[in-house]
Amino acid sequence: MATQITNFIFLPDMYVTIIADLLSSSILEKETYMNMSKKYEKIKQDIREKILTEEYKVSEKLPTESELMEMYQVSRFTVRRAIDELEKENFVYRIQGGGIFVDDWKGKPQTVMKNKTIGLITTYISDYIFPNIITGIDNYVSNYGYSILITNTQNNPEKERKSLSNLLSNKISGLIIEPTKSALSNTNKSIYDNIKSLGIPMLFINAVYDDMNIPYLVMDDLKTGEMVTDYLISLGHKKIVGIFKVDDKQGIHRMNGYIKAFQKHPEISNMGEIMMYQTEENKINLFKKLHTILSRPEFAPTAIVCYNDQLAIQVMNFVKEIGLNVPKDLSVIGVDDYQFSKFINPALTTVRHPQEKMGLDAGKMIIDMLNKQPVTSKIYEPELVKRDSVKPLDHSNDNWTEKNREEKAICDNDE
Repeated sequence: MATQITNFIFLPDMYVTIIADLLSSSILEKETYMNMSKKYEKIKQDIREKILTEEYKVSEKLPTESELMEMYQVSRFTVRRAIDELEKENFVYRIQGGGIFVDDWKGKPQTVMKNKTIGLITTYISDYIFPNIITGIDNYVSNYGYSILITNTQNNPEKERKSLSNLLSNKISGLIIEPTKSALSNTNKSIYDNIKSLGIPMLFINAVYDDMNIPYLVMDDLKTGEMVTDYLISLGHKKIVGIFKVDDKQGIHRMNGYIKAFQKHPEISNMGEIMMYQTEENKINLFKKLHTILSRPEFAPTAIVCYNDQLAIQVMNFVKEIGLNVPKDLSVIGVDDYQFSKFINPALTTVRHPQEKMGLDAGKMIIDMLNKQPVTSKIYEPELVKRDSVKPLDHSNDNWTEKNREEKAICDNDE
């Protein structure tokens, strides 16, 4: 039996062709408009970023429309739309027949921030302690009708600059920032200074830039490094390796705390040993160095202080791979109280990071700043969390030299 088809209109071929052409034309026009829109936004954002970072300075003449067309490979219409937007926002002005110039945007009223959005810049987003910090911020600011717009830098200054520019393009009301490579020179200081001149409240979490007078929320990382090292020394450990990341302030302060703890015990101060690394460094090289230290026939360490829990867990896995036992052969201690630290075997001894508390406090501080209320920077006291990865040193058997020799011989033969 044939299927009955209803509500179907048959059109002559000529009309079908016309309708198809109209639909095709409409789709193409829409795609062209969307592409043009994306291009003009990109140009606007790029020029704005160069003005904010003072690559283009006030009163400086910008490239001509033709030069901008060549630079960005777009039409004159797209360039003009980007410049029109920048002119409305007081970033540029035109002189008839003279060109486009950077306006004195600092001295002119800026577009009122209408978006109830707070920008959040972290070094990383999806893992480790950051989700809890983000949750704390969001839980607080949402009560006041604000949402958060999150971006991450992967601890790369260039990405930090892009993140700042992108967030500004979204007309954010305030900024919460975890500084990128905070122990190094702040290459983005000019854009931070210009954000301050726009009257946008900012605060730092986890670290600060020394050359910026901005409120902050941080752990007492110096005391943290001192506390964990003191704890190991109190358990009889003398040969302690400290592994620290040295391109951020947390790592530098924790390392200085480690040194401070040894300075209180001059009789063993020459037994400490520091390993340093930076964000981009290949961890394979770090663990090769660690293997050499652990394989020494004499003065092999009995404990390791790690920059954070993430590194501590990697160290524990490595130690197991080379045939040593934590904590029987080697005690390991971390920092941050990462959520999985208590579930690994053995559970990791660490220092608790305030995480969600820091997030809540950051949310409250930025809301207070938006309401023109005075705020005070906050330093959190470290709290030691004792678990199973650290044990008192048995001085009757505090050197596993023979075991190391055997392991080193096996490794040498494998190589």
